[in-house]
Amino acid sequence: MNIHKNARTTPWSRAQMVARVGAEGAAAVAAAVGVSERTVRKWVARHAAAAEAGLRDRSSRPRRSPTATPPLLVSWVEVLRRQRWPGADIARALHVSETTVARVLRRRGLARLRQLEPPPPVHRYEWARPGDLVHVDIKKLGRIGRIGHRIHGNPRTRVRGIGWEFVHVAIDDATRLAYVEVLGDERGATSAAFVWRALAWFRRHGIRVRRLLSDNGTGYRSLRFARLCRSAGLRHLRTRPYTPRTNGKAERFIQTLLREWAYRRAYPSSRQRTEALPAWLYYYNWERRHGALRGRPPISRLVAPNNLVAVHS
Repeated sequence: MNIHKNARTTPWSRAQMVARVGAEGAAAVAAAVGVSERTVRKWVARHAAAAEAGLRDRSSRPRRSPTATPPLLVSWVEVLRRQRWPGADIARALHVSETTVARVLRRRGLARLRQLEPPPPVHRYEWARPGDLVHVDIKKLGRIGRIGHRIHGNPRTRVRGIGWEFVHVAIDDATRLAYVEVLGDERGATSAAFVWRALAWFRRHGIRVRRLLSDNGTGYRSLRFARLCRSAGLRHLRTRPYTPRTNGKAERFIQTLLREWAYRRAYPSSRQRTEALPAWLYYYNWERRHGALRGRPPISRLVAPNNLVAVHS
């Protein structure tokens, strides 16, 4: 029980008042404690009805609520909502106001459609060998004309119409080794050329890529990209539509990339931001502690004895 900081009485002091009333009288006890005589008599009556339990604080909820929504109506609101009815349709069907329906849905935790079903369980997986699966994805970044609103926090000074840059990423599922380039677009030819260079980069590290996982972007669905996968002997897997968590390792890496590189400092220009990428990428692959790797950097997952030498070549 949480006692208000300015409360005059507590269960202990109420018990003391009840014990003193028989010898001193209610008026004298009230004057001594600093409360009204009515308060003293109230606690005496409650103690007589329920002993020590009567001296505890009660809920402030009223015993009766004549204007409350009837339980049967509340249950019908919930039934229709679980059939994915909009709140306005429920209000018209049950002849109540939309405000009442909204209040009921909010109290029942059904105000948003995503609350109707429990979130799907998290399925974590990790391929055993490097190269068994490489995640690829693209993040669009605005070009830098001057220091942006993400740094100084004022969206009114945002530079519009300056264009975009596209950060292409490839991350190995088993080792978390990452390869990144900043390119001018996300078309099929550009995406295919990036993956070709990524395959060569992983090969220099002793990793032969066997599968690619991407989303359903136009660049990954192009004929040029399909020809690349066939010529390289890659099995191309795609995520379920509108389900970015299927490509979760790439999504999580992009969050880290944005936080620790793209938005880490106020870059005067896009060129300087791009020039800072190789140093950060080396830090990520070689030095940064990774939670999923028990605090070790991604390079520690490579097992071939010549990898640590070949990676610098």
